[in-house]
Amino acid sequence: MSLFGGKWADVPDYILGVTKEIWEDRRIHTLRDYYGADIVVRSPASVVVGNADVIAATMATLAEFPDRALLGEDVIWCGDGADGYLSSHRLISTARHTADGVYGTATGKTIRYRILADCHVRDGVIDDEWLVRDQAAIVRQLGTDAPSFARRLIAKEGGAKSCVEPYTAANDVAGPYQGAGNDDALGRRYADVLTRIMGADMAAVSREYDRAVMSFYPGGDVGYGRDPVDQFWMSLRASFPDATFKIDHAIGRHDPSMPPRAALRWSLNGTHSGWGAYGAPTGAQVHVMGISHADFGSLGAADLTIRQEHTLIDDTAIWKQIHLHTGLHDD
Repeated sequence: MSLFGGKWADVPDYILGVTKEIWEDRRIHTLRDYYGADIVVRSPASVVVGNADVIAATMATLAEFPDRALLGEDVIWCGDGADGYLSSHRLISTARHTADGVYGTATGKTIRYRILADCHVRDGVIDDEWLVRDQAAIVRQLGTDAPSFARRLIAKEGGAKSCVEPYTAANDVAGPYQGAGNDDALGRRYADVLTRIMGADMAAVSREYDRAVMSFYPGGDVGYGRDPVDQFWMSLRASFPDATFKIDHAIGRHDPSMPPRAALRWSLNGTHSGWGAYGAPTGAQVHVMGISHADFGSLGAADLTIRQEHTLIDDTAIWKQIHLHTGLHDD
């Protein structure tokens, strides 16, 4: 595949190459070329419109973590040159906290955390993005926890009436990409698995996940076997039992030398009305944006099952929504 004038070999080469060029090669100014002037970047923490704000946020992050590296683990993509491409890529980032910033006074600690991002690329330009960082892993390694960080962030941003609003369905901004993925069977299957789990069919875990499945969840949590899978999804759903679960995007992908795999972007929108991962019910209206990657495989003649799962949500953004409802914050 010749992509974007031949500079990049394929979609993964473009995504990972652009990421390295911006962050590690310090060519931050190229965001003006690679990111559309009116790009919409949605993270659980906020909705940002325009590449000028993206440049400012990038520089702030590099000021606080100047040696930040972003190591590409996978790019699961769909689309074509005519209508553009949607890439769901997974990165693991390493960085040393050497300056004061959003995360507080410099600690000198070296941290490691994952990022999952969906990017729409058309004519060599990224014009729409959905991004989830493992904020819980970051703050945990820096010596605090998600609820405490969210409380302090509200105060730093000027209090409940002035702070940055977390991303919700209500403040979303429509971007140019309106696709829902591709028709690959693995994407549909993975979407069905999570839909059944969110519909309280927890037996889907034993049917669809390998006994030796490895799972990677928020907070940097790594699990082995089906129990951590069951615990993560159960505790999330239990916190928001009346929330609407929606698959927003699904890709299935088959590439040489890689396992069959799938990428989903999904959302939960509803009330914090149950006991689960977020403690006592508060009645807060909460929006959760999640991105999940799954690797499928089999040993011998066995049917394909999920052998690895990576899921990210931003616990700090969820706690921020809860604190803004309850008033349990410093302002």
